[in-house]
Amino acid sequence: MAPRFPFRAAALAWVTWTLSACGSLGKAPAPLPDYQPEAFDATAHVRHYLGPPERTCEAARRALLSQGYVVLTAETDQVVARKYFQPDTEHHVQLEFRIVCAPEGSGLPAASVAFASGLKEQYIVRKIKESASLGVGGIGSLSLPIEGGMDSMVKVASETVTQTEVYDRLFALMAGYFDSIRGGGDALEAETGR
Repeated sequence: MAPRFPFRAAALAWVTWTLSACGSLGKAPAPLPDYQPEAFDATAHVRHYLGPPERTCEAARRALLSQGYVVLTAETDQVVARKYFQPDTEHHVQLEFRIVCAPEGSGLPAASVAFASGLKEQYIVRKIKESASLGVGGIGSLSLPIEGGMDSMVKVASETVTQTEVYDRLFALMAGYFDSIRGGGDALEAETGR
């Protein structure tokens, strides 16, 4: 009869390993080095305008177009635009702004509020690795890695734009276009009133 010691030792080792693995589940998660806790600043991403939401979003559309952004969505209550940068040959950056315009209050004159958020995504160029299989009689198939000739864009970072100066400049540019839209409308009303 074979001794039962190896089975008992293996079972004891497995139970010890399982309990130690369960004990490590209670540890705190790894710290996030670049994480910025939310401050919920009420002024960074919002501005109030004395005019309807349609005019506010039109001012946002014009402001983004004037800076070379490609407008993806332009509606009466929302504008989404994107701009592309390439700091070097293997680094690609996309900056996207979303501005949502909402009515504020129900009185006259009409008022609106604009909420803006920016998203920065970074990509790098990487070669696609390919593999080739070679069938060898009696041995089987052999797979060899080959450096590919095709490039692929790989996302390496995605973060919300948090610099308040960026939003201040955007809102200041929007205010200029907002005033010019109002001025054009007033001039048109004055001309047709004659």
